Amino acid sequence: MAVLMFIIGAILGSFFLVIGTRLPKGEDAFFSRSKCDYCNHTLKWYNLIPIFSYVWQLGKCSYCHKKIAIENLVVEIATGLLFSLSYIFFPGGYHFFVALIISSLLIIIFVSDFKYMIILDSPLIISSILIIILKCIYYDAKAAFISIISGVALFFVMLLIFNIGKLLFKKEALGGGDIKLAFVIGLTLDFYLGLVAIVLSTFLALPYAVASLEIKKHSEFPYGPFLVGALFIVFFHYDKFVNLLNFLF
Repeated sequence: MAVLMFIIGAILGSFFLVIGTRLPKGEDAFFSRSKCDYCNHTLKWYNLIPIFSYVWQLGKCSYCHKKIAIENLVVEIATGLLFSLSYIFFPGGYHFFVALIISSLLIIIFVSDFKYMIILDSPLIISSILIIILKCIYYDAKAAFISIISGVALFFVMLLIFNIGKLLFKKEALGGGDIKLAFVIGLTLDFYLGLVAIVLSTFLALPYAVASLEIKKHSEFPYGPFLVGALFIVFFHYDKFVNLLNFLF
């Protein structure tokens, strides 16, 4: 089953890469055929087999022989591993399906935010709707409503941080996508663990922010990947973080 989840993840990872690279540029990610970035040759189905095609073609386009970006292989393998990990941690039920949603969101946000500094609305909306539906199925409407309230509360916390940062630094300290992502975090983890995830994300982002400031000489960097990364960590170790909160408070 873990191997099957890896295969499914690798297939979807290829699709997530298309979403993360095409939608921010206003391109069609669903109906247009895949083409080589260099020669624009329409790719055949055997050129698009996740992982296998890249390895078989030695990382080059089979038509113009230009090197294919390594991110294609990395995203497919990473998504496969995340899907397998979801099954290993949660063999079934609510947590398994939510883990798959978070893993998918993690990949899409990593691609779009690191490449274009954009967090797409559509993955956030779809993820939120699916999590609410799963809450209703596995728990009840009351649990879903409480989670929605938690998401809204965390959204306003991030909005407050955004306004404080703008007041202090005279420029936007967060992007709109980061604020919307906070709703998904609150919806998934509930309010208090959502706050923990936001705090954790700052520690995850700190080394990258320092390196970006030293190497690139500017302070702007994609924060979304670290937010969704913190969501992933807290969700997969939910009980440990609950115990930590109980110990501290």
